[in-house]
Amino acid sequence: MTIKIKIPKGNGEKAGKGFRGIPRDPVLRAALAAFLILAVSFTVLFSYFYIKYDRIIEKRFRSPVFANSAKIYALPKTVREGEQIEAREIATELRRAGYSEGASNKDKEGESALGTFRVLNDGIEITPGAESYHSPEPARISIHDGQVDQISSRGNDLSAYELEPQLVTSLFDSEQRSKRKLVKYNEIPPVMVQAVLAIEDRSFFEHSGVNFVRFFGAVIADLTRRVGLTHQKFDQGGSTLTMQLSRGFFLNPEDKTVKRKLTEMLISEELERKFTKQQIFEIYADWVPLGQRGSFAISGLAEASQSYFNKELKDVTLPEAALLAGIIQRPSYLSPYRHPERALDRRNLVLESMVETHAITREQADKAKAVPLKLAPPNVEASEAPYFVDMVRDQLIGKFNESELNDQSYRIYTTLDPELQKAAAQAVETGIKLVDEQVTKLRTKRVKVGKKFETTVAPGPQAQVAMVVLDPHTGAVLALVGGRDYGWSQLNHAVAKRPTGSIFKPFVYAAAMNTALDGSQTVFTPASTVTDEPSSFAYGDQIYEPRNFKEEYKGEVSLRYALAMSLNNATVKVAEQVGYDKVADLARTAGIASVKATPAMALGSYEASPLDMAGAYTSFANNGVRLSPILLRSVRDGKGDVIANYSTDQRPVLDPRIAYVMTNMMEGVINNGLGFSAVRGRGFTPPAAGKTGSSKDGWFAGYTSNLLCIVWVGYDDYSDLRLTGGVTAAPIWAEFMKKAATLPQYADMREFRQPTGVVDVQLDKVTNRLATPSCTDDYVSAFVAGTEPRDTCDTQAGIKGFFSRMLGGDKTVQPQQANGQDPNNPQDPNDPKKKKGFFGKIAGIFKDDKAPAPVSKPADGQTAPH
Repeated sequence: MTIKIKIPKGNGEKAGKGFRGIPRDPVLRAALAAFLILAVSFTVLFSYFYIKYDRIIEKRFRSPVFANSAKIYALPKTVREGEQIEAREIATELRRAGYSEGASNKDKEGESALGTFRVLNDGIEITPGAESYHSPEPARISIHDGQVDQISSRGNDLSAYELEPQLVTSLFDSEQRSKRKLVKYNEIPPVMVQAVLAIEDRSFFEHSGVNFVRFFGAVIADLTRRVGLTHQKFDQGGSTLTMQLSRGFFLNPEDKTVKRKLTEMLISEELERKFTKQQIFEIYADWVPLGQRGSFAISGLAEASQSYFNKELKDVTLPEAALLAGIIQRPSYLSPYRHPERALDRRNLVLESMVETHAITREQADKAKAVPLKLAPPNVEASEAPYFVDMVRDQLIGKFNESELNDQSYRIYTTLDPELQKAAAQAVETGIKLVDEQVTKLRTKRVKVGKKFETTVAPGPQAQVAMVVLDPHTGAVLALVGGRDYGWSQLNHAVAKRPTGSIFKPFVYAAAMNTALDGSQTVFTPASTVTDEPSSFAYGDQIYEPRNFKEEYKGEVSLRYALAMSLNNATVKVAEQVGYDKVADLARTAGIASVKATPAMALGSYEASPLDMAGAYTSFANNGVRLSPILLRSVRDGKGDVIANYSTDQRPVLDPRIAYVMTNMMEGVINNGLGFSAVRGRGFTPPAAGKTGSSKDGWFAGYTSNLLCIVWVGYDDYSDLRLTGGVTAAPIWAEFMKKAATLPQYADMREFRQPTGVVDVQLDKVTNRLATPSCTDDYVSAFVAGTEPRDTCDTQAGIKGFFSRMLGGDKTVQPQQANGQDPNNPQDPNDPKKKKGFFGKIAGIFKDDKAPAPVSKPADGQTAPH
């Protein structure tokens, strides 16, 4: 059988004009060609950018996403036998430090390398780990009725036990000045995840990186702006979490264009391909910007939780999680510190969104809305000690490479006491407000404008402040505030050099007391007298003429009285008689390097920083041995191995007897002198010694048996504060010391320990001689044994006593009057505040010759240091 197949003949002419399926219409053919060209071009471009950003992403995520940082730790909290504390409080401290709680000693899974603890029925058992600051020896703290009954370790009883040091902060990035605390996804509480997704990206777990509906809405908005249909610059929004991450990591957030959106889309798709949703959320949670704290940017949810609520992220409540999620949109605009109403509205909006996504119930949302904002104190100085941390960083960079410190996650153990730092910051915050009020009062005037009077406040600089707190027996800097607001100014006034004013005067009198031991022909004691009167002091070819406040002079006075009342002329005269060079040598040995042997030196004309003066005053507070202030205890690597340990430098400056006599004289400043109203008048009662100081600035230097504190107040431009240290710095000192005395570790402020070779002597206030039953108005003063007065108050009371009283006699420090009258301001209506005439003095002999001599109150606008 033959099969014939008929093949149709095509039109050769038509066939020659094109391939089957290709339009014959030239317009369509051109359109098709254009489409093909565009498609190829798009594919090439897409491939180019895809490969480009793939390499960028690979490079960016090849190493850790966020750089490691060194951690700065505080002084360990010490639990003492007899202390009032519960086991749960100790457990909270340990948990915050990174310890884990174990059910038994055999349960090793999930234990922290820092250590573990177990809460017992009668106390707590603590076992430091391999990476602990302490040696890995367990301890048991027995507690009954809220009081530590016994502390033991391996069968040995201990009087105290140091807990693991708390983290203060991370060593910040010097370029970005940002702080970040990293967390894993499984460490983020579900309520935090739900809050973020409800307000930022509800379809996060469904989309592939881009929400196309919201994306094209943003594109249209951008196009309408570009073609001029609207002049408003839209905040395009619509970004998923992945797109926000893409923009933050790889693009310029300020470039709000279609091109940037397309690039975001591309990078987002690549991120979704490379990472799981949980990994992306974890990176987002560690990266997201959440505002500012001081001068540092807050990065990440964990750092924000610490900054805003002072708690770990895992511990945030529903209202707190909603607040953090809410401020992601505009951290500055929605800052709960600056704009609490806005933040509250935004938080409640997040709660409503969580109801819509069924993350919480309506009842939970309403209950959370009723909770007010509960924020950590905004005072960054109280919690993070930024000036202290800056000093630590500067000291470390001088020895270590910064990248080495951060990349290897070094642990930096410091001397900072967090509780004392908080007390210092609060005292400064309160005290500087009082200074501001006084400054405003000085600048306020009533001026006549036309027929009316108007009140005006003259412009001027804002007062600054610094405080340094030391352990006087170790040199450890326990607390430090370098200014009134770190966010406003990072200038650390604690290390800024300023004229010291009258807090230098104790070194003059210490040099005088040294004559009891250095073989000098003339021996000075607290009862020695000097004439306080207008004087000129020649030095080389120069004449120095110091003046007292209000030009008031006391005549012949004891050295103890001259120091307590900070008499300028008397002090310079003492320095002259002792020898300017001896005073200068002593001061330089104590650490005040700038002093020169001149008359002006005696009144604190040379400069030193508050930190310098804190170190110098340890010469008095530490039995004559000067200690260099230290901020570091130890630097260790990420595993806890010691890289470097630190200790203070010690230098003998004074004999312990002289140091104690000076402490006793400075107790007189606080108990009976110019420091009385600011310290005792403000309710601080424990034994303390100190000295007020004023130049153009205000100073107060003082110490107890366990704390030494220096306070400075002044202007950055060196203009005159026109207020004394007694009304500016001393109240801040007193406020801090009152707070410190309430802390268990500093509550035991004892009497100063008297060394062998010192005697206490009762002296008559009028004659400065040994008191007898006939001279009942007396006071007690310390003397180096063998230098105390020998004569009694009624010895040779005839001619000598008569003329002594007639001519003014010896003036000594007078105690607070029974009616509570301030010796700084006797308020005697019969006192014309001028010297008595000759017959007035004679008449005074037959009156109450034991009445206290009037003491002039320091005035504003002083003419010499005080």
